[in-house]
Amino acid sequence: MDLIQPSETNIAYMVEQIKNKLKVVTAASIKAEHFGISRYEDIKEIYDLIMNKKNFSISEIEALCAELKQLKQPG
Repeated sequence: MDLIQPSETNIAYMVEQIKNKLKVVTAASIKAEHFGISRYEDIKEIYDLIMNKKNFSISEIEALCAELKQLKQPG
């Protein structure tokens, strides 16, 4: 998938991949529609970090989830 161009489709793809890789228990609370195009680069940075790492400690997963939560749009 070409993730160079910011789009809602790319955000949706990256968010799903992040949830799958982290095996987040609260995955239902992380939805692509929570993130606007203005956060594309931030999501891409987290996506790249997660996809390039094999294993995560619980504290790393918690930190990444907290970061995603901060990137969510209000509402």
